[in-house]
Amino acid sequence: MPTSPHTLPGRIGLSLILSTYSCLVAVHSESVAADDRVSEGLQVLYEFRGEKGDIVDSSGVGTPINLSIRTADAVERGGGVLRLTGPAVIRSNKAPVRLTTAVRQSGALTFEVWLTPANNTQKGPARIVTLSRDSVRRNVTVGQDGNRFDVRLRTERTSENGLPSLSSPKQSARPTLTHVVYTRAADGQAVISIDGEPTERKKVAGSLRNWDQEFPLALADELSGERPWLGELHLVAIYSKALSAEQVRQNFEAGPAGKLSAELLAQRAREAAAQHFETAVAPILARNCLECHDAASRAGELNLATSAAAIKGGDGGPVIVPGRPEDSSLWLSVDSDAMPDDRPPLKDGEKAILKEWIAAGAVWSLREIDPAVYVHAPSDDHYVQRLTVDEYIQTVQQTLNVDISSQARRLLPPDLRADGFSNTAYNLNVDLKHIDAWSKLAAEIVSRMEVDVFVKRFSNRRKFTDKDMEDVILKTGRWVLRGPVTKQELFAYRGIMTTVAGAGGTHTEAMECVLEAMLQSPRFVYRIEQQRGGGTLRPSEFELASRLSYIIWGGPPDEKLLTAAAEGTLSRQLSAHVDRMLSDDRARQHSQRFLNDWLHLDRLNNLQPNGERYPDWSPELARDMQAETLAYFDEVIWQRSLPLSALMNTRMTLATQRLAQFYRLPQSAAEPSAETHAVAAHTDQRLQKYDLAGIPGRGGLLTQGSLLTVGGDDASMVTRGLLVMHELLRGVVNDPPPCVDTTPVPTRPGRTQRSIAMERISDARCGGCHGRFEPLAFGLEKFDGIGRYRSEDEHGNRLREDGEVLVPGTPAPVSYDTAGELMDLLAESDRVSQSLTWKVTQFAVGRPLAAADAAILDRIHRRATASGGTWTATLRAIVTSELVTGTRDSESL
Repeated sequence: MPTSPHTLPGRIGLSLILSTYSCLVAVHSESVAADDRVSEGLQVLYEFRGEKGDIVDSSGVGTPINLSIRTADAVERGGGVLRLTGPAVIRSNKAPVRLTTAVRQSGALTFEVWLTPANNTQKGPARIVTLSRDSVRRNVTVGQDGNRFDVRLRTERTSENGLPSLSSPKQSARPTLTHVVYTRAADGQAVISIDGEPTERKKVAGSLRNWDQEFPLALADELSGERPWLGELHLVAIYSKALSAEQVRQNFEAGPAGKLSAELLAQRAREAAAQHFETAVAPILARNCLECHDAASRAGELNLATSAAAIKGGDGGPVIVPGRPEDSSLWLSVDSDAMPDDRPPLKDGEKAILKEWIAAGAVWSLREIDPAVYVHAPSDDHYVQRLTVDEYIQTVQQTLNVDISSQARRLLPPDLRADGFSNTAYNLNVDLKHIDAWSKLAAEIVSRMEVDVFVKRFSNRRKFTDKDMEDVILKTGRWVLRGPVTKQELFAYRGIMTTVAGAGGTHTEAMECVLEAMLQSPRFVYRIEQQRGGGTLRPSEFELASRLSYIIWGGPPDEKLLTAAAEGTLSRQLSAHVDRMLSDDRARQHSQRFLNDWLHLDRLNNLQPNGERYPDWSPELARDMQAETLAYFDEVIWQRSLPLSALMNTRMTLATQRLAQFYRLPQSAAEPSAETHAVAAHTDQRLQKYDLAGIPGRGGLLTQGSLLTVGGDDASMVTRGLLVMHELLRGVVNDPPPCVDTTPVPTRPGRTQRSIAMERISDARCGGCHGRFEPLAFGLEKFDGIGRYRSEDEHGNRLREDGEVLVPGTPAPVSYDTAGELMDLLAESDRVSQSLTWKVTQFAVGRPLAAADAAILDRIHRRATASGGTWTATLRAIVTSELVTGTRDSESL
């Protein structure tokens, strides 16, 4: 695919980008003309060159299709622009039969518009270009619906009104100069491109033979006058062919008949420079410099996290001199390998990027560099993603009403954790054990089904004719495989039925074999999407249905989702479906899976503390701790509908009698409480609610045994501090050098874990990193290795719970005196709230989040926060964002 200005920065040097744009701008007035545009298949072209008059002249082929301006007071002309300041009637005097005939014969078309909308609130859709009779009868219409462009095309398979339509992504219709192109090929493939890049794609089936040749052509409103569009039109072109992606790009680069391209290219240059900094330069600084030179560390009084601080410099003055790398101490120290200190030097390619960036003016587009954004390199979307064991179990249960959980967990290899979760797509590998297990499970599932009853839900046909077999396969397959059955699949499944029939088998036996085959199909055990090339493309309706269901429910789409997908209404009715799904108990159950996976609660199943030091420990106590955390989450998030951040400091818990005694909770703090469905299987005792308002140290996730045990027998400040840093603050520290001895240091009389930590923090070789995370665990010092609260350790050392919290990106830590104050600081921290949004989003999309996602994540977090910051608000913001409703191809990263 052709490379766009948006993708160049990650592929070639910044200086080449800027020089290329400069050359284009310089030669613009001589080289950009109508001849640079595609002429093949052009039927009509409006360039709006006239300065006055009520006729809009056209060029193209054959008889011109001129337009009459019927409401001159609402139209301004000049400078090659037709400006619509109010409702206007601009239409052909007679039906453009030549145009309609050419499109009907080719079965393909392209509508191209250079325009500047007056605003992004026009509804209707407001008609930009239309070939129609009125608001409900049309051949084709290009319109604007809020912050999207919308195209309705009438075929023999769509409605008379051209529905379902195809819309561009949200925020694509903005009050700036924009190039909008809609192409529809003879095979039905339709694409909307914005500024030269394809953004939406789907098949609009059916021929165009039903186009009405009597419909006139109009601009800026419907013929009946109910859908006015306001803004500026710079160019309108109509072709009787579908322009290729290269041809769309060619017309975009030619500009609106040569007008304003210099301004547009300058804008692209600025965007390219900003993207180059954010995707090429900032990662180098984040990974190699900010460990010592951020707002907190400021080694040499130098902070390289912000532009002003970097240019101002530290003890030695400015370290970045825009345009002069030879005078920039940053470049000189990197070039000589003096920096990074005690770390491997930068690679030659990284050095070249920094030097070119400084030479080109050191454009700095971020307010502050956040190292957490650059932990993971950009990755492609995963179009094939194996179902996790949990997803497989839920899919079988909800699709076939068979509980296969015990057999599946016994036969299928467990899902391994990667980047903090067990549903990380790149780590969901498949081996022969999976293949063998799926085969055995398929046979077991079908043997436990009433196949005749199941099949009757979809079809009553029982004959072995092609038509009857096709009917039952297509209808049953759509449900089992979560989308339409392809022709190849139909032939394969029909072949199975034919083979069974030829051997004298019954229809029931044939369907048993078909179902076994479907249950082993890649379509069942994977989530498969069509791979698309170029730009941001929305998934198909059925793909969107699966995305929604597996993100919100952890299982397959229900009949309502599949029906909406089949009707093409799911994406347009997205909010209503999301609200319905979030109110379903499956959403609540799936949130428990997130918590279990995020906090790795299953590790408690294998936890074996030292029996001599902790004789009270037992597997039953471990299960109680897991049940406590799950029930606490359910109470805070679902029963009370509190923000996710309230998990940090809500002063209550739910515990078994055994766990309450272990915590030494007084019976006076107990409240009557019923056992909740979500955690009943995790413990053999009833859960009771406890008010922790007057209980020292307790209250919030971090004060629960399930998390405190992460510190091991010695209640390590290192592992507890890293837990807070990584899971709640999204802090980043590099791994220790290979020569460092990481063996845990034991306590002894006069030496607590805090004093051991302070020794590391005071050591110049260690303190730069350990000072970032170990103090985060100081407030948990009074909890021993299995989560029991005490004032002295086993050696009689007095323990403390005061400390400091250093939030990444802030220059100074905030002090606290008690564990409760620490929990309150975390609950009130926007960084913690953002981190929780990131964690939920990562679990939702099944992959690590990278710099390319940061802007989207920021919008998700702001939307969720504005709606209360609850689980449902966060999920709603995620599934209605570009991460779910759009697909980013690797070319756009």
